[in-house]
Amino acid sequence: MPDRHHFASDNWSGVHPAVLEAIAAANVDHAPAYGADPVTERAVGLVKERFGDDAEVLFVFNGTGANVVGLQSLLRPFEAVICAEGAHIAVDECGAPERITGSKLITVATTDGKLTPDLVEAATTGVGDQHHVQARVVSITQSTEVGTTYRVDEVAALGAWAHDHGMLLHLDGARLSNAAAWLGVGLGAFGSAAGVDVLSFGGTKNGAMVAEAVVVFGGAGDSPLRFIRKQSMQLASKMRFVSAQMAALLTDDLWRTNAEHANRMAWRLAEGASAVPGVSLAYPVEANGVFAVLPPGAIEALQRRHSFYTWDAAAGVVRWLASFDTTEEDVDGLVASVAEVMGSR
Repeated sequence: MPDRHHFASDNWSGVHPAVLEAIAAANVDHAPAYGADPVTERAVGLVKERFGDDAEVLFVFNGTGANVVGLQSLLRPFEAVICAEGAHIAVDECGAPERITGSKLITVATTDGKLTPDLVEAATTGVGDQHHVQARVVSITQSTEVGTTYRVDEVAALGAWAHDHGMLLHLDGARLSNAAAWLGVGLGAFGSAAGVDVLSFGGTKNGAMVAEAVVVFGGAGDSPLRFIRKQSMQLASKMRFVSAQMAALLTDDLWRTNAEHANRMAWRLAEGASAVPGVSLAYPVEANGVFAVLPPGAIEALQRRHSFYTWDAAAGVVRWLASFDTTEEDVDGLVASVAEVMGSR
């Protein structure tokens, strides 16, 4: 491909140098396995500094694993999860949440990727009826799959509604850092203070190699999470190397620095591309994702020069994601290509 950095996914990016250094620093002598090591202890402490002492923190390998482990801690097989129709757990995890939890996903159509109490209430049917699955968990994604973000009060409203109706709130935070950076708040704003019961905190999309966390709030002493993690094959034997990555991201708020940069590059890209005649934005840019609408034929021409995914072929929507290492030159190169392709039409 002619471009050095790509816009297909923030998973395509490399590993931040500070994270690589942290992994190398952990690679000294022997250390207890399965998380009983000082690196993991420090990393857990750093997560708790952000989310509160009531948090139970367990590190896992990937985002799907984090979501599946977290949801298992909340569900019984006859219970259901209400989520947006485009949610990662519903679309991009190969049915893992339903297969592993044994629970049904109830998907809800949204205009901007975000659930509201009214949308959730409309999807909550058959309460108490033995013939229906029982809605138990509301799951939201922050930032959403279309790059929008829930404001803190929107999350709190969903948490309050869920708890008032005997339900729980799960947050898929694969890009939680980007959302928090965009809104100018701390990570803890989306924890128990907002009514979240369990969340996934992603590191991989923000400069880590392979590091995610499951964070459970309240009643940590009775949590079965560590058993669920093991049974779900998400317990690393050499945990210190996973933990070192998370510790690096949380030291000196590297997580925010990386996320703010990716968000700025996305905004630069959105401004530049949308200024090209014939190009528009499908959704507001509120994190590190840009969803642009292009005319037929333009997508294929651009993909011969740059790597990115078509989000909705029928509507002509493409997705461009910026990363912690995306440069202004990368962005300006894509914008120039957009202008050239559109100008040749």
